[in-house]
Amino acid sequence: MINIAVVGFGYWGPNLVRNFANTPDCKVRYIVEKDERQYTKIKNLYPGVEAVTNYGQVINDQEVDAIVIATPVYTHFQLASQALSHGKHVLLEKPMTGSVDEALKLISIAEKNDRVLMVDHTYLYTSAVKKIKQLVDDGIIGRIQYIDSTRINLGLFQRDVNVLWDLAPHDISICDYLMDEKPLAVQAVGVSHTENGIENIAYLTLFYPENRIAHFNCSWISPVKIRHMLIGGDEKMIVFNDLETTEKIRIYDKGYKLIPEDDRSDVLIDYRVGDIMIPKIPQTEALSDMAKDFVAAVSKGKKPISDFNSGLFVVSILEAASESIKNDGKKIKLA
Repeated sequence: MINIAVVGFGYWGPNLVRNFANTPDCKVRYIVEKDERQYTKIKNLYPGVEAVTNYGQVINDQEVDAIVIATPVYTHFQLASQALSHGKHVLLEKPMTGSVDEALKLISIAEKNDRVLMVDHTYLYTSAVKKIKQLVDDGIIGRIQYIDSTRINLGLFQRDVNVLWDLAPHDISICDYLMDEKPLAVQAVGVSHTENGIENIAYLTLFYPENRIAHFNCSWISPVKIRHMLIGGDEKMIVFNDLETTEKIRIYDKGYKLIPEDDRSDVLIDYRVGDIMIPKIPQTEALSDMAKDFVAAVSKGKKPISDFNSGLFVVSILEAASESIKNDGKKIKLA
């Protein structure tokens, strides 16, 4: 039995508590929450869980095996480093940390103490993304040429991070999960329409070898909510619409082929238009599978899907994107 403490019972914390409470071989022992007005709700929902304000009490409890952190990103490094140093396994809400340097330090502490360090990239556990991964790995769409993602809505404005740090981790983690290589460079532009100067709309582009590309459109100021991703292969193409209830994935047997010409000034293209396939996607809760993956990593030593390498990659892209925005869209090369 894995004993877990969840830190933060605000926006995402209740979802994490609910799923870990329903995960086999796992027990939620503590909820750490500064706002004591939440305690009545916690007691009513989880009478067997102790709500506390003192984080030190939790990390010093020898019976607690793991800490799940659902607090603002600027707190992640301090909370996670303390937990890892006290021999606790750690699951962090996305993004992993506020900088690459902090992420690398956490990884070093985790490895030194032989502890699991995992990031909640929930979308990697959705049935739709799992199916897309299977299609890509099986070569159904051929080699990915581009990924084009739109994740926009009206609000919720964040006070500590810009729209890319808030929304883009979902799609960056999916992109990394699907692609078979790392990008060479990052370019981003963004603008703020508020006095705090935090960008509320931004566009991010990842450049890969052989002219492969990924593009992300993120906004807090759209009149409509869109969760849409296009994945173009050289054989077939996938449309992933996360707002669809049953038909989230469509596979288009569409493509093109260049026709060689003696006169190189002309380019002839042969287009192929075939069938549209809609695979059946099982209805499962991604957060439940994520919780099970974390418990399996802690109890059985299983490598999690969303491990610290995934978390580090996302932070490295976000940090480079922030640098690009500050330099008027300069292309930033990645090491």
